[in-house]
Amino acid sequence: MSSLLQLVGNTPLVDLDHINPNPNVKIYGKLEGNNPGGSVKDRAAYAMIKGAMERGDLQPGVTLIEATSGNTGIALAMIASLFRIPIELVMPENSTRERVLTMEAFGAKVTLKESIEASRDYADQKAEESGYFMLNQFANEDNWKAHYGTTGPEIWKDTKGKITHFVSSMGTTGTIMGVSRYLKEQNAHVQIVGCQPTDGSSIPGIRKWPQAYLPKIFDASRVDKVIEVSQDDAVGMTRRLAREEAVFAGMSSGGAAWAAVQLASQIESGVIVTIICDRGDRYLSSDLFG
Repeated sequence: MSSLLQLVGNTPLVDLDHINPNPNVKIYGKLEGNNPGGSVKDRAAYAMIKGAMERGDLQPGVTLIEATSGNTGIALAMIASLFRIPIELVMPENSTRERVLTMEAFGAKVTLKESIEASRDYADQKAEESGYFMLNQFANEDNWKAHYGTTGPEIWKDTKGKITHFVSSMGTTGTIMGVSRYLKEQNAHVQIVGCQPTDGSSIPGIRKWPQAYLPKIFDASRVDKVIEVSQDDAVGMTRRLAREEAVFAGMSSGGAAWAAVQLASQIESGVIVTIICDRGDRYLSSDLFG
């Protein structure tokens, strides 16, 4: 019998052959929605809370506070509930109702602000007050280390070392930073491809940060190529994933899958792995699925 935290990671790879335009290329999606909290962020959330507790940074009775666009908040709320840690999560006010309700179901206090930048500013201010501690996923080394220690090795093992390209959305950038480090150590020729939104596009989980808010854990030298994804392309591919691959996911997953398909059409052969970040059920109150 496993504890809940033992179920974090070891998510499956699925062959996305229906959306793949190139018969000489394999596109695999890593189904991070299979984590107990429903997203890739379970990995980083567990690592950050565990690290803070082990170092003594997080003391009993102190309230965790964190700014999030959604998935990290759900993961933190779930894990904080296991350790009986009070937590306040700060989110943009356009976040889907499912996300807010899920965090509240785990016992978290949710505060809504006008944007993710405003949410980060609010969390920074509260973290300076007595009785609060912020993990700061945007600067926390445990964020990318979670993916260096788990996501990267899983991908390498499950592709039997045949991966040629890794495609990931970029938000906090923890996933792409950790996986890049690991895969490049195994084979320096593996190409690391990040996804950013085109100007004017709003894709939850994929960001093009203003310089002042650029995650401190981000190292541009670890990304070989950046593909820009429009909101329409991300939405369209998210719907295609559900209807053609039976993969029910969120918009950032659609954006990353769209980038993987573009990449597949540009190369002669290869093995592409893209991160399917979460599940689609937390977007049903939006117009994502039309």
